[in-house]
Amino acid sequence: MADAQCLCGALELTARDQSKLVAACHCFACQRRTGAPFGVGAFYAIDTVEISGAATEFVRIGDSGRKVRSYFCPTCGSTVYWKADALPSMIGVAVGALAAPDFPAPTLSVFEQSKHHWVHLDGEVEHFHEGAMRKYSAEERM
Repeated sequence: MADAQCLCGALELTARDQSKLVAACHCFACQRRTGAPFGVGAFYAIDTVEISGAATEFVRIGDSGRKVRSYFCPTCGSTVYWKADALPSMIGVAVGALAAPDFPAPTLSVFEQSKHHWVHLDGEVEHFHEGAMRKYSAEERM
């Protein structure tokens, strides 16, 4: 089970199952969304997640060419989760919102064409210059 929440605690998400995928994304949208050189998301089957609290939705076209809906707290502005049309049966959760230093490391690193040159991920990580959603569709990962 995983519990994520925004900074003020008004928006919470609970996942009743293990994550199916943990990915580091270096696209410019994730860099701007997080204010960091990359974002890290844990992906869960959408039917295993419960959300409580109000969220504001922001819709954008991702580097994949498909819509990505980010949900953030209207009070503190923290992004807690997102839904990508490329993975319709999954929900992405910001690993930072889980506040769990022992959370598993990413197994994928995507959109590395915009990765900062000084970022290096240790361990067994698959690297993709662009996205990997075709390879990692929701059906293949479940």
